[in-house]
Amino acid sequence: METFSRPVRHSQTTITELMIPSYANFGGKIHGGILLSLMDKVAYASSSKHAGTYCVTVTVDRVEFLEPVEVGELVSLHASVNYVGNSSLIVGIRVEALNVKTNITKHTNSSYFTMVAKGDDNKPVMVPKLVLENKEDIKRFIEAMRMREIKHRINEQLDDARSNSDVEHASEILKKERCIIDIHL
Repeated sequence: METFSRPVRHSQTTITELMIPSYANFGGKIHGGILLSLMDKVAYASSSKHAGTYCVTVTVDRVEFLEPVEVGELVSLHASVNYVGNSSLIVGIRVEALNVKTNITKHTNSSYFTMVAKGDDNKPVMVPKLVLENKEDIKRFIEAMRMREIKHRINEQLDDARSNSDVEHASEILKKERCIIDIHL
């Protein structure tokens, strides 16, 4: 039986939106939350195109705001599925802002969203295999695999750190940090 598959290009999605004054914070820059919402939207569109079903966001990784986004700029969010597991998909997103007056485009941030495909019963479903058609597709798939492995190790270490908090020796551990312990241990 042949397994269903789709190429990376099938999932490629771009959403462009004008940044309006109601999206701005008190400093006149676009709220990071607005951009995160748009990134979530394009991640859903890209992953659902590949999966052929409803997808939900599980994690958001590496959200780094490199440049501020201004009111009046056109923000384009470019997304594609970089990796698939059984029911999970990693979507890479590149955000760019175009100043229409100067015609200058700046890369404002990139991020990776892990999505999970859901069936009508709201349970995870198998997604199509990802067809890698060029070196860039292969590179992104391998990068996503490595990021998953690193994230798994980090999560294990964080779980270990949480379960082994050494409150009894807090004074020694925190003596060079910018905090004051104001309780008697």
